[in-house]
Amino acid sequence: MPSLIDIRRRIRSVKNTQQITKAMKMVSTAKLRKAQDRVINSRPFARMAAEVLQKVSAAASGDERIFEHPLLARRVEKTAQLVLITADRGLAGAFNTNLIKAAQQFLAEKNAAGVQVEFELYGRKGRDFFTRRPVTISGEVTGISQNASFADAETLANKLIRRFETAEVDSVYLLFNEFKSVLAQRVTLRRILPMALPEGEAPQDYIFEQPPAELLGRMLPAYVQIQALEAFLETAAAEHAARMTAMESASSNAAEVISKLTLYMNQVRQASITREIIEVVSGAGALE
Repeated sequence: MPSLIDIRRRIRSVKNTQQITKAMKMVSTAKLRKAQDRVINSRPFARMAAEVLQKVSAAASGDERIFEHPLLARRVEKTAQLVLITADRGLAGAFNTNLIKAAQQFLAEKNAAGVQVEFELYGRKGRDFFTRRPVTISGEVTGISQNASFADAETLANKLIRRFETAEVDSVYLLFNEFKSVLAQRVTLRRILPMALPEGEAPQDYIFEQPPAELLGRMLPAYVQIQALEAFLETAAAEHAARMTAMESASSNAAEVISKLTLYMNQVRQASITREIIEVVSGAGALE
């Protein structure tokens, strides 16, 4: 049976852990508000960009030159580029684990089809996992999971576009966590290259100053940048939400452990007092 000192030490240790988890929950809650605002504000912009792209592509559908654009080129898929966006830190429940499992499943499916996969790793957790495994890594970036900017998205998009245009890869996929709510995040796999033009009827009330095919050619790279930025913002918000939920659960579990240890400590102390009373009474009885 452990001594009272050992039990008190365990209780004190759990309380210290509980203080840390509560502090981390408060920090993630504060950061989540800002990250959630960025996601909510970016979604209408991304949706409007998709609508404009649909209108322009519909207007240019009669021009055969649009299919000569390098970002629309469809080739036999021999090499696929996977951009995996994870967090730089842990303690976020299954946030990183689900992404890594999805990446492994993607790798297995593509390898089974005879397709080589090259990884572009954003985030320390994904980087640490795959650098210890026999996979091809085309690049890695850490330290921006919670504060990615449009410049970071532009850098990533330009690199992906260059690799696709030079036929280093035949397709490009984004793998990230989409923010649904505080309690729900969804692992999302999205192919961004080669681009698939949105379908729809040609607009009747739009007059384009530039030829639609020329305008479409300028919009396609910008839309790749928008999708990269959207993935960064969604992942940042989902990470804070997952960490907040995980820390709240950890704090509740710590409170439960403290309650059980306190009850056990009282039982041990009562048993110790009872044993001492029995010893005193037995000693008094022996002296009579």
